[in-house]
Amino acid sequence: MDVHKNSIDIAIAEQGRDGQVRHYGKINGTLDALDKIVRKLISTDQQLHFVYEAGPCGYEIHRHLTAQGLDCAVVAPSMIPKPVGRQIKNDRRDALMLARLHRAGELTAVYIPRAEDEAMRDLTRAREDAKNDEKRSKQRLLSFLLRSGNRYTGGSPWSIAHMRWLSDIKMPHRSQQVVLQEYIDTVNQCGRRVQRLTEQIHQLLPEWQLFRIVQALQSMRGVSTIVAVTTVAEVGDLKRFHTPAELMSYLGLVPSEHSSGQKTKRGSITKAGNGHVRRVLTEAAWAYRLPARVSRALLKRQEDLPESICEIAWKAQLRLCSRYRRLWNKGKTKQVVVTAIARELCGFIWAIANEVEVPANA
Repeated sequence: MDVHKNSIDIAIAEQGRDGQVRHYGKINGTLDALDKIVRKLISTDQQLHFVYEAGPCGYEIHRHLTAQGLDCAVVAPSMIPKPVGRQIKNDRRDALMLARLHRAGELTAVYIPRAEDEAMRDLTRAREDAKNDEKRSKQRLLSFLLRSGNRYTGGSPWSIAHMRWLSDIKMPHRSQQVVLQEYIDTVNQCGRRVQRLTEQIHQLLPEWQLFRIVQALQSMRGVSTIVAVTTVAEVGDLKRFHTPAELMSYLGLVPSEHSSGQKTKRGSITKAGNGHVRRVLTEAAWAYRLPARVSRALLKRQEDLPESICEIAWKAQLRLCSRYRRLWNKGKTKQVVVTAIARELCGFIWAIANEVEVPANA
């Protein structure tokens, strides 16, 4: 199925290498229209396997079909083999290609999160969007002030003193005064929006079935509530990765490689996979630039956690803080060092997640 907002192109590949691959037709993008086609295909007394690409339409079709006991796979668009030299692309051909490749077993299915996990993921992404809006609104305000010749010479920006300084500014023209006030109001509104979403995360988190994993991950230095909940909500079941290297590769934190024969060439990280988790883990990695220690805040987060989890967290501190210093002394740039720390941080996150027993109904 080639799924779009208002339409679905359907192609059928019959069983067997020599089975016919044909275009069935185009239907509306509603579930009712899909159910009508499913009833017709079921009446043929054949086993059905559905497949479509992951995209902006989400997993509604997958959940709808699997609830009826049907087999449905959602595949990663980036992992679909592309014919070399193809000059014509349309919905009909895409559906035929999906049917043919799925029959041959050449497609890679993506992980489908539970509806509850996806809801928590939407909440964390909404907070991230609000933070980005706040950052852009602050940049616009500072740029406007710089053009007007107003420079803040005090301490930390966006502190109480800075906000008072903003309120005392008098622009030479009335129109500019209106612009200044609108920019200030926008910054305040974005800040309140971030605060509201953060409060909702803290309130709804204890009701989440994966709350225990989020709690356990916070035993690590630099992994606050937002970092932990974002990681778990985006990745889902961390135990589905058999090794830490699989998780590192999934998050795009492994080096790219272009080797041939006796020549080995590795480049920057692949940046494949989930960029939201890669961003928060990179931010968390900055905490390991300081000497290893269990602060008061970290000790409070480790209360009521098993000793085995706290031991892994301390082992992570000892290794990552030492590795940060070694890489820095070798002359590596800060970005390279932090990326390397974030990659190894994935391994300790995987180890802690495997120590947590998730309830059977999760």
